[in-house]
Amino acid sequence: MKSDTTLKKSFNPISITLIVIAAITGLLLEQLNVVHWSIAAIPVFVLLVIAASIRIADQWEKAVVLRMGKFLGLRGPGIFLIIPIIDRIDDYIDQRVRVTDITAEKTLTKDTVPVDVDAVVYWTVWDVEKAALEVREYVQAVTYMTLTGLRDTIGRHELADLLQNREKIAEDLQHTLDEHTNPWGISCQNVGIKDIVIPAALSDAMSKQAQAERERQARIILGTAETEIAEKFSEASKQYQGNPVALQLRGMNMLFEGLKEKGSLIIVPSSALDSMNLGAIGGLAALSEKSAEKSSSGK
Repeated sequence: MKSDTTLKKSFNPISITLIVIAAITGLLLEQLNVVHWSIAAIPVFVLLVIAASIRIADQWEKAVVLRMGKFLGLRGPGIFLIIPIIDRIDDYIDQRVRVTDITAEKTLTKDTVPVDVDAVVYWTVWDVEKAALEVREYVQAVTYMTLTGLRDTIGRHELADLLQNREKIAEDLQHTLDEHTNPWGISCQNVGIKDIVIPAALSDAMSKQAQAERERQARIILGTAETEIAEKFSEASKQYQGNPVALQLRGMNMLFEGLKEKGSLIIVPSSALDSMNLGAIGGLAALSEKSAEKSSSGK
C-alpha cells in the first residue's frame, strides 16, 4: 500500500512534463548535430534530476521523508523538493477522519450469550511522525485493536446491559481505544454501536417474556381499576343510604338515559324496582312513549 501510494505520487504532472521536455530536447540536439552528444546530455540530465526532485502532497496529507534511511522530517501539503537517491518518501499519511466498520461475530457476553455486534469507529491521525515511526501498518493496527476492544467490552457486560446501554458501552470502547492508540499519534473520536444481533431462539423467548410481562401489568391495572370503582361505589352508597330521594332521582336518570334510543331494552332486578320505585316510573315512561307513537301515526 505504501509503495503504491509513493509510486503514484512520484509521477506527478510536473515531473512528467520535465521528463518529456528532457526527452524532446535530447532528440532535437541529436537531430541538429550542432554540439557533441556529451554536451547535449547535460541539460537533459539536469531536467531529469529536477523532475526526480519534485514531489506534491495533497492538502490533507503529510509526506514522511527519510534521508539515508533516517527520519528527516515531514513535508507538505503542496509542492516540495527532495534530493534524489539520498532522500526517499516513505509514505503519504492522510490526516482526515477515517471510518472503520467492525463486526464481532459469536462473541460471548458476561452471561454466556453469543451475540453479533456491528460497530463503527471514527478516528484520525493527529501526530504523523508517531504514526509513521511507532507502528507499522497503522490502519490494520487500529482495525485489530478496535475488534479486540469490542470483544473485550462485550465480554464484560451482560446481554441486558448491552441492549439497554449502547451509548455507555460505546464510550467505554472509545476510552479503551484512546488509551492504546494515543501513543501511536492516533485519536479515536467517536464509536457507534450499529446493531446487536442475538440468536433467534433467545429472541423468541424474550418476546414471549415481554408479552407475559405486559399481560401481567394489564391485569394489575384492571384489578386496581376495579378496586377504585368499588371504593367510589362504597362512597356513593353512603350518600344514598340516608337520602332515598337522591337514589330515586339517580334511578330515573339511568332509566331516561336508557330510553333515549328507540328500541332499547333495559333489564333491571326486581329489587331495584321496589327500592327506587322504577316500576311506576317505567310504566309512565312506556305509556308516554306509546301515546306519542299513536299521535304520530294518526297524523
